[in-house]
Amino acid sequence: MPMGFEVGIASVAEVALIAEWAAREGWNPGRTVALDGVVAQQPNYRRSGFRPAWTTTRFEGAPPIPDPPAGIGLVDARAVPFDALAAFDRRHFGAPRDAFLAAWISLAERHALVAMTDAGIVGFAVLRRAPAAARLGPVFASDAEVATALVSALAHESGAQNVAVDAPGINPRAAAWAESLGWTPTFETARMYTGPAPTIDTDGLFGITSLELG
Repeated sequence: MPMGFEVGIASVAEVALIAEWAAREGWNPGRTVALDGVVAQQPNYRRSGFRPAWTTTRFEGAPPIPDPPAGIGLVDARAVPFDALAAFDRRHFGAPRDAFLAAWISLAERHALVAMTDAGIVGFAVLRRAPAAARLGPVFASDAEVATALVSALAHESGAQNVAVDAPGINPRAAAWAESLGWTPTFETARMYTGPAPTIDTDGLFGITSLELG
């Protein structure tokens, strides 16, 4: 490493400073940049050109008892044709991220399931281990019943006793679903963009992938 340089973990204030500098320098000109900002830092992000689109609320609680609805099959995501899974993911995320998706469902301590009907994919969810509560994300589903089936199966498969999901306010059904399971809101962030928000299937968005990655 060159002398005079030090590598370390950036603080929130340092990240905000970098974002502000990048905006002034025309970083990614013409392209939309997104982030999920905590309440205290949102004024800083606004000064950097970000505008709020919706509020995301984290809910935590015990997973529901597995009770898959009739006509729905739950399959390991790695056993599903990847092109079909990537297309379903893109519909709910708003942009292609195939390399990321392939890694996200394959990393250690991950459980990933797809909900299938005769018509094709109707749901996709991933659970990853975390110290306090296993993190769910994404949770994409045609309705709350499918979302519940995915979450309960993932928790049962992984042995998770407590789970957390980041429910986007752009889909009111997401928070209503989490509340119907008895989960408790713990904190919130704002999804913010520097340009137009991507076009996505908001009705199927029950949980974003992660606050750090969208």
